[in-house]
Amino acid sequence: MKKEKPNYFDLVYQVVKEIPVGRVTSYGAIAHYLGLKSGARMVGYAMNAAHTMPEVPAHRVVNRQGLLTGKHHFATPTAMQEALEKEGVKVENDQILNFEQVFWNPETELTL
Repeated sequence: MKKEKPNYFDLVYQVVKEIPVGRVTSYGAIAHYLGLKSGARMVGYAMNAAHTMPEVPAHRVVNRQGLLTGKHHFATPTAMQEALEKEGVKVENDQILNFEQVFWNPETELTL
């Protein structure tokens, strides 16, 4: 029996599940790591679909500048920020403070 190849969304979710508590990554970093031809946009689509999946910490995925661009897909407008702050990530005006210090790069920190 032929084993099914995981779809893009499943691959994205595998990476997102590896982001440590208190760290964030970007849509583009995940896309680059996975070699997704459609890039950050496809990762964004996957994150939009993950808002009902508690095992996928979608709140840890932000845009390349550290902005909470996906916040409108959460239950409330402040839920993404609240989840990040609960993990020790500081956010001000939808911008992650010290973004470079909390940025998690799957390219250098992950071996799936």
